[in-house]
Amino acid sequence: MSTTIGAFIAGGIAACGAVTVTHGFETVKIRLQLQGELQSKSEATRKYKGVFQGVSVILKNEGPKGLFRGIGSAYVYQMVLNGCRLGFYEPLRKATTTAIFNDSKVQSLGVNIFSGAASGILGAAAGSPFFLVKTRLQSFSPSLPVGTQHNYQNSIDGLRQIHQNEGIKGLYRGVGAAMVRTGFGSSVQLPTYFFAKRRLIKHLGMKEGLALHLSSSAASGFVVCCVMHPPDTIMSRMYNQTGNLYNGVFDCLYKTIKTEGLLAIYKGYFAHLARILPHTVLTLTLAEQTNKLMRKAELRIFQNSAETQVP
Repeated sequence: MSTTIGAFIAGGIAACGAVTVTHGFETVKIRLQLQGELQSKSEATRKYKGVFQGVSVILKNEGPKGLFRGIGSAYVYQMVLNGCRLGFYEPLRKATTTAIFNDSKVQSLGVNIFSGAASGILGAAAGSPFFLVKTRLQSFSPSLPVGTQHNYQNSIDGLRQIHQNEGIKGLYRGVGAAMVRTGFGSSVQLPTYFFAKRRLIKHLGMKEGLALHLSSSAASGFVVCCVMHPPDTIMSRMYNQTGNLYNGVFDCLYKTIKTEGLLAIYKGYFAHLARILPHTVLTLTLAEQTNKLMRKAELRIFQNSAETQVP
């Protein structure tokens, strides 16, 4: 493992590569989650009917620009979130394991889950304003609008308008839901990745390499989606609202289930799965590769600095 700073940079770069490939599915997911918001099934109009139909409709009416709305904010958010998640996970795990077991090499599922959740929550809180404006940009559609519409020119204009109209508090609207959502996802992403990796090596005899990284990432992505989707739906609605449509996470959850039924919190699940599987695979696989590059770069830097200090 490279240093904390190296892991932060490697994690951010890996996540940006992944988000470029999966951003379109994220746009479809958000619109599916907001579709029919606080309406009964008989009242709601289904403009988006699934993953590929959603992609097709957006491309037809808005072009590629529609699918990639908010991509700038997504890059910044991924740099912050995954930089924190991948950069702080191992230091937190080692420090906690050492404090409890006096041995940083001990593998404890509880400690791994705690470290994953804590590192993810830190990233979610730090990057929340960027995810907020990203959600609002992605939900906007001049032809097939769903939810509250926010006509921002770009990410910077969105942040400016939110700050101007809602203040600092507005920039952190829904941060509680974001922390819950990311805490859920982060608590299982890295622990299940490393768990799957160890089991594949032990039981299937797989060797360190791309095939092992891909297999472990796919297993991790599926688990992450199952655990994270309900709070993700709540977060999308909290972010997209203006005024006080929801008073908090539990109020949003209660109103959503009461009006739309229990399955409403799983709206957009398959779009989320279509995004999270390749995103997790690409993020974790690229992170392995970028970590290797960072370690090599750091070794050169440290060697050069050591040589210059020798009299």
